[in-house]
Amino acid sequence: MSKGTSLQGRVLSELINRFTADHLLGRKIRTGELRKKMTEPAWSVPDIFRFTHIDMGDFSMKLLERKENPKPRQAILQLHGGGYMAGVRNAYYVMAGLYNEVSGGAAVLTPDYRVAPEHPYPAALQDALAAYQWLLDQNYFGEEIILAGDSAGGGLAMALTMYLKEHNLPMPGGIVAMSPWTDLTASGESYTSNFEKDPLFGNTRESMIYLNDYPGNHDPMDPYISPLFGDFRGFPPMLIQVGGNEMLLSDSVGVAAKAREQGVKLRISIYEGMFHDFQLAYLSIPESKQAWEEVRRFFTALQQQSSTLSI
Repeated sequence: MSKGTSLQGRVLSELINRFTADHLLGRKIRTGELRKKMTEPAWSVPDIFRFTHIDMGDFSMKLLERKENPKPRQAILQLHGGGYMAGVRNAYYVMAGLYNEVSGGAAVLTPDYRVAPEHPYPAALQDALAAYQWLLDQNYFGEEIILAGDSAGGGLAMALTMYLKEHNLPMPGGIVAMSPWTDLTASGESYTSNFEKDPLFGNTRESMIYLNDYPGNHDPMDPYISPLFGDFRGFPPMLIQVGGNEMLLSDSVGVAAKAREQGVKLRISIYEGMFHDFQLAYLSIPESKQAWEEVRRFFTALQQQSSTLSI
């Protein structure tokens, strides 16, 4: 743990480590089994928002909008994490509210895309594409849509962008990727160097990192599954955030190095001492608060760039 890590961050990391240290509970957390079976009450929608359910046939989506701003100039397509094995949870609707705030009022669309093992690749990518097309059908231009995702959702955002580029479809205006899972082959250096540091996935191979049904019979090196192995030329600006203690650290570092070499404008921020998806702590620890403030600055920069281009 870095000496620069906040006390709150160290305490939360230790709590995660204690939960996952329990053999039975820890395995259920790491494999996604606990989350997959979790039941929650309906999310209590804050009064300032309109929260619309959208049935897409194979999956459903929720659209979060401010009542006072029915036609925002931007939309965010939020692709949730969960290792492609767990559906959306209320935590992501809270995240949608934060995205709405830090973007200055953008509409936030959160699809509950299909997951493995019942629906392996390419189900998640197909649903993400359908959600993106839905936003285009609502008269958003591609550059007005920002893709945002954490963990598997961060990788899915990059895979979707690769698909859009290769099929000559409108490209998004930017990507926010929090602890993105971009290498389902687990080949990066940090899978070894952070094996004993990662409080969520470390010290075991009984986790969704190694036991994952999403690729199915497809090659896990396929860029639509593991975007690390794809081509990033032509990508919009990206903000990548990752914890320094994550086994998935290499997934972010590798993408950043490759994309930057291929001419993509991006910022990668490594939060020392932090664990996977630490941004889900919202504003309760300094590191997460700092990360969300960084997302705010990213949106501001994109909006200023858009305004300049439109003059």
